[in-house]
Parts: sequence; structure tokens; C-alpha cells
Amino acid sequence: MHIEPTGLQNHTALMRKFRIKRLPRTLCAAILAAAVASPGSVAGQEYPSKPIRLIVPFPPGGGTDILARLVGQRLTESLGRTVIVDNRPGAGGNLGAELAAKASPDGYTLLMVSASYAVNATLYKLAFDPLRDLAPVTLVANVPFALVANPMLPASNIKELIALAQARPGEINYASSGNGSAPHLAGELFTMMTRTRMVHVPYKGGAPALADVLGGQVQLLVSTAVQALPFIKSGRLKALGMCGSKRSSVLPDVPTIDESGVPGYDISNWFGILAPRQTPVAIVARLNREILRQLQSDDLKARFATDGAEAAGSSAADFERVIRADIDKFARIVKAAGIRIN
Repeated sequence: MHIEPTGLQNHTALMRKFRIKRLPRTLCAAILAAAVASPGSVAGQEYPSKPIRLIVPFPPGGGTDILARLVGQRLTESLGRTVIVDNRPGAGGNLGAELAAKASPDGYTLLMVSASYAVNATLYKLAFDPLRDLAPVTLVANVPFALVANPMLPASNIKELIALAQARPGEINYASSGNGSAPHLAGELFTMMTRTRMVHVPYKGGAPALADVLGGQVQLLVSTAVQALPFIKSGRLKALGMCGSKRSSVLPDVPTIDESGVPGYDISNWFGILAPRQTPVAIVARLNREILRQLQSDDLKARFATDGAEAAGSSAADFERVIRADIDKFARIVKAAGIRIN
């Protein structure tokens, strides 16, 4: 009985008959690398082939929104496709983050987050996993927090604020961009370390919180320098202290809270871009390269500095390490302060 050769046997017979030689491994590797390196080629389409949505999980006007629009404009120019900023506020930034986490991982949905993203991992029962469901693209900027006050508050520096708060427990209030946000934790850490009692007033984003502090309805605000700097310069707010470990280059005369009598106080803020976790590696790498190229330009650095931000930029892996480290750090603060989200 004649048995037809299998596909593998046919292939081997043809190789022998026509003396076809296997390609050298180095050549195979080169061909594969060239295919992978083809920038953003997915299913035969060049990336990007349509507009990109950049979700901002906070209202317009806040620090996250300002930086997202600056980066989005530059990406629009460099990629040749419109980057649309889509504000989706709510639940301390979790609504927008969940929307991004569940979006199609095709490179057409991105998410701009702040350090609050690391806080939420501890405070909320999330419908997504902040480490497994979203992939870091790059760190975009570092922006110091500042503790600022309405000019009517009878305290012009940290020592005077501590004395006032100790003399009037529960009478001074401070605003933040949301319950459980990084600015909220900055305020809680301050009251814990100074043994004072102030009332936290949460808002749905930095912009409405700022509006009420400017209007005098709330006395203090833990704000990003991006958001508060214009009003500090105009005298409509006064900066009492910087929340980070070093002074800000845009507010060099404002001392840190640490050097103002609260040793060890340090809360920093950052902003970065994420994508759905299964987004092709080639697309994430393309976005990383494009954003880093823009962040290295002198004009964008200057534009960031005008708003109190320091252009950062990082590898995706380095940004992931930042997120993991801050999740651990904020978890310790939340536990110590007994912060809960209703």
C-alpha cells in the first residue's frame, strides 16, 4: 500500500531535491527584528491611522488636564493624527482609569494619570487592577505639591499655620482634588506630623477646589504648582510651603515643609501616560519614543517650567517601578491615618 508523505516529509523531500538551504540564524533574526521594528505596524496598518484618545480622569483646568493638553498637542504634530483629550472625572480618577483599562488595546486609547493613581490602588475596591490592566508608557513630568492659602488666612508660613491650627483645632479647613487623592494624603500627613486637626474638604478635581479657595469658601489647598503658580504670582494665593523634599525651581523662595519645622515631611507628585496592558509592545515603544523626544525639546521644557512642572520622561520599566514604589508608600500613610472611602 502506498502512503502519501506527510507535509513535513514533503517539505524535507523538496529541500533535498532542490538543495534548498536553511537561512542562517543571524539572517532570520535580522528579518524578524526588521519586522518588529517597523514602527507601529499592526495587522498591515501603519500606526496611527486614526485619532488617538487621551483620557484625563479629572475635570478640565486641573494640573493633569493642562499637561495632557500640552503633550497631546505635540503628539498631534509629531504623529500626524489628532490626539483628543477626553475628560472623564469621577471617583477620584477611577472612572476614567477604568474606562482606559477596559478599552481596546490597540494604541488608540491612552490615559494620563497623576500620583493619585497610586493612592487609589489602596483606597478603592477597583473594577480593574492598576498594575496588571494598564501598562506604563512613560513618566511625563514631576510637579511639586504646594500648601497654599487664601490671603485672608492669618498665617504666612508653616510655623504660623501650625500655631494657628493648634490654637483653633477643627476651625481651619483645607481643600483637595478629591477624597483619597494624593493632595488629600499630603494634607493628612501634615496634620499627623504636626499634631493638628484641620477639616478636609474634597472636590471633584483641582479646578473646583482652587475656585473655592480663591473665593474664600475654603482657607487652604494642597495644590500642584502647575495649577497654583499663576495665582501665587498675582497675589491671589500665598504659598506657605512646598511639600516635596526640595524647593521648587519656579518658587525658590518658598521653603519646604520639611525645612520649616516638620522634618521628614515629603509628598511628591508625578504625571505619566498609561495604555491598556495588552497594547502591542511596538506601539508602546513608538509612543515612548515620540513623547520622550517632545519632552527633551527646549521649548516644551520651558513651557512646563512656566507652569511649575519639570519635564521628566522615562522608560516604561522605570515608570512602572515609580508606580509600584508609591503604591507601597501611600498604603502606609492610608493605614496610619485611617483614611476610608465611603
